[in-house]
Amino acid sequence: MAKSTNNIPIEKHPLQPFLPANGKVLFLGSFPPPKQRWCMDFFYPNFINDHWRIEGEVFFGDRNHFILPEEKRFDKEKIVAFLNGKGIGFYDTACAVRRLKENASDLHLEVVEATDIRALLRQMPHCRAIATTGEKATETICKYFEVESIPAVGASIPLPWENELRLYRLPSSSRAYPLSFEKKVAAYREFFLATGLLSY
Repeated sequence: MAKSTNNIPIEKHPLQPFLPANGKVLFLGSFPPPKQRWCMDFFYPNFINDHWRIEGEVFFGDRNHFILPEEKRFDKEKIVAFLNGKGIGFYDTACAVRRLKENASDLHLEVVEATDIRALLRQMPHCRAIATTGEKATETICKYFEVESIPAVGASIPLPWENELRLYRLPSSSRAYPLSFEKKVAAYREFFLATGLLSY
C-alpha cells in the first residue's frame, strides 16, 4: 500500500508567470527549488544552475553576462530587460506541489495542481514554441495536451493549439544532468535558431 503524502504541506508557486506581450517562446520548468537555494526572485534562481550562463553564452558569447560575480547572484534586472526584448516567457508546469524531499529534484515533486498552459498561451498570442528542460515538465505538458509521444532530449513535436505550436525538449541546465556545458549551449543555440530568436 502506497504511503500517504497528505501530511506533507502543499506549496503554492511563489512567482507570477513572466509573459512578455511580444513573447514568441515560453520556457516551462517543473517548479522552483526551495527558497533557501535562491539568489534572486525569478526563474532559475539557484546560483549553481547554469540556465542563465547558457543563455549568456548563446546570445553574448559570455557565460557570465547575467552574473554579478562580487555578489554571487544573477542580475535580475538585466535578465528581465533581455527577456522582454527577445520575447521569452517563463513559468512552470505546476502551480502547486508537495515536495516529498527537501530538494529541487523533479523526482521528489508531487504535482497537486497543474498549470493552465492554455491560459498562459492566450497571454502570449505570438508564442510558437514551448521549451522544457526536464522530464517531469515534458511529461506534464504532454499529459495536459493529451499527446502520447514524449519527445527525446533535443527533439520537438507539434502540440494541438489554435496556432502553430511546437514543444522542444532541451537538456537540463542543472549541473546534475550528465552533459557538458558546451553541449548544452549547442542544444540551446539550435533551439533559439530554430525559433528565430537567434540568427546565424
